[in-house]
Amino acid sequence: MTSTPRTITLTLDSGDVDLDFTVDERGGTGQGHPFLLLHGGGGPQTVAGFAGLLAEQRPARVITPVHPGFGGRARPDWLTDVPTLAQVYATLLDELGLEGVTVVGNSIGGWITAELALLGSDRVSSAVLVNAAGIHVPGHPVADPFTLTPAELSALAFHDPAKFAVDPSTFSEAQRAGAAANRAAVQVYSGPHAMADPTLRERLAKVAHPVLVAWGESDQVVDTEYGRAYAAAIPGARFELLPRTGHMPQVETPGQLLPVVWDFADSHAANRLGG
Repeated sequence: MTSTPRTITLTLDSGDVDLDFTVDERGGTGQGHPFLLLHGGGGPQTVAGFAGLLAEQRPARVITPVHPGFGGRARPDWLTDVPTLAQVYATLLDELGLEGVTVVGNSIGGWITAELALLGSDRVSSAVLVNAAGIHVPGHPVADPFTLTPAELSALAFHDPAKFAVDPSTFSEAQRAGAAANRAAVQVYSGPHAMADPTLRERLAKVAHPVLVAWGESDQVVDTEYGRAYAAAIPGARFELLPRTGHMPQVETPGQLLPVVWDFADSHAANRLGG
């Protein structure tokens, strides 16, 4: 299995943006089912292991971008919201000439995935939202990461927080700078409504792609009822509850998430090809 870093300059109506991404695949062949894997607020390291696992265990080609502004990457002044970021990734799929892509996103990456599905790109065959943020559900708010300490956020995010405890006092200067950049980027993209777009839930009725909403049952960042509301807002969406895992199943229980994602992606790739 090879993991290849790449950089591309994309041109949108608003301007140019430089995008770093990694391609994981077996043997560097360019074959296999294409996946676009979109990370959450913790940065690309929260999905890197899952990208490698997917490419190693299935015939998959996994493209994992770093959202502009994360990890110290440049973010153009015009790129300030999730719908525009979704347009960046639609342009990336065009530039790479990919077809039959399954888009998988976690947390704010799931929000981007939902907006990308709304764009209706014919390069996308299906979408998987993994504990996604982005909608407003009365009585079930998204936990505000900007008011919580790392320990408090970890306690809400994991089924077994002790296994994934993070001690910021042990961070190197580079790690501290990266975490600060990630936090600032999330704050920009999430807008004024604390990780939610009040218009998104209603707009999801226009999604035409097959969608799977996969949800870690122990998540207290975005709870199970929030996940069910997400699935209910998307025509034909399937909801799957993942036991004994939290906000980032790709980190906490990747072996459980992988077949769920693959089977859904594979079934809709076959349908797309008439198989």
